[in-house]
Order: sequence, then structure tokens, then C-alpha cells
Amino acid sequence: MKYNYIAIEGNIGAGKTSLATKIAHDFNGKLILEQFEENAFLPKFYKDPAKYAFPLELAFLAERYNQLKTQLAAQDLFKKFTISDYFINKSLIFARKTLQEDEFILYSKLFTIISASLPRPELLVYLYVDIERLKHNITLRGREYEQNIHPEYLEKIQNSYFEYIRQQQDMRILILDTNKIDFVNNEIHYKNVIDIIDKEYNFGITKIALC
Repeated sequence: MKYNYIAIEGNIGAGKTSLATKIAHDFNGKLILEQFEENAFLPKFYKDPAKYAFPLELAFLAERYNQLKTQLAAQDLFKKFTISDYFINKSLIFARKTLQEDEFILYSKLFTIISASLPRPELLVYLYVDIERLKHNITLRGREYEQNIHPEYLEKIQNSYFEYIRQQQDMRILILDTNKIDFVNNEIHYKNVIDIIDKEYNFGITKIALC
């Protein structure tokens, strides 16, 4: 891999963990996976978003920061690069759509302080999947607390990602439209994804539709 630190991002059910795990395994990378199942507020949030959004986002921010600070600082001489299935800024992206305005202002201040000490990925890969397929993927993986996620919520999160991406000038961002491929079960599709990720990109946004 040409990059020492790659982050895979995308909406809920986009395949972030699957892709990051395969790449780490096949190319001897250090894998950092988000520990979202340890967040006790997540099932409560899906049932009552208004009540549990703020503690949910604070808990996620604390967990992500602690994990990334520890994992990125710990050198592994036997791994060639680091790949993660999330980027710390997803905390801000989700919070923008889940919190009330006054809550988000406070949250943003905390986020700015916390995130400043973490390195940014050399390449951010965003997996774009349309809402219908996201819902299908969520159903297939069968996490009980995710089955009540509304398409409107997924749409809000997708739009929040796009808003964030459009504002970035000093990052390498690769947007991959993966609606027509299956990189988990189709080896040719997977190799195509690898070939695209393992290229040199300038700072800015690159969009590629895979088929």
C-alpha cells in the first residue's frame, strides 16, 4: 500500500469493516475496528433518538478517541501500514444530524479539543451506497438494534458525510460508488477496489464509480 494510514468510511451498512478487514489481512496491515457494540446507548438511541442522541455521541467520541490514540501511537514493526474502518471525524458528521443546535455547538467545542491530537489518515476512502442497498445490507447482517433504522436517518447521515467532504481541501478523499459491485464475495471486484485505492492521489476529492 502506498499510504501508511488509510481510513475507510461510509454510511451504516456500506461495508467499511468488511473492506478494511480484507485489506489488512491480504496486505499485512494493522487493523483498527470501531468498537461500536460496546456503546450501551446505541440500542436506546434507535428506539428514542431525541432522548439519547447526546450521551450516545459523547460516548462514541470518547471511545473512538481512546482507541485511536492508543492504537496509532503503538508501533507494530511487523505491519506495513495501518487501516481503520472509521475516521474520528465521523463523530462530528453524525452529531451534526442527531443533536439539537445548542447540543451540537457544545459538542463541536469538545470535538475540536479532542481530535487535534490525533493524526489524520493519508487517504480517506468513502464507500458510497444508495439507501435501498444500505437497508438491504443492514437486514442481512441481522443486528437486532439496527433493524428499526429509518431510511430518512440513513439519508441524513449520507448528506452529512457529503457536506463534510465538500468542505475538505487538505485531505486525499476517494469516493467509491460500490452500488454495482460486491467486493466481499467477488474476487475480481475486490481486486479492482484494491487497484484503485493503491494509487497516488493529490489532495482533494476523487470520485470513481465501479461496475
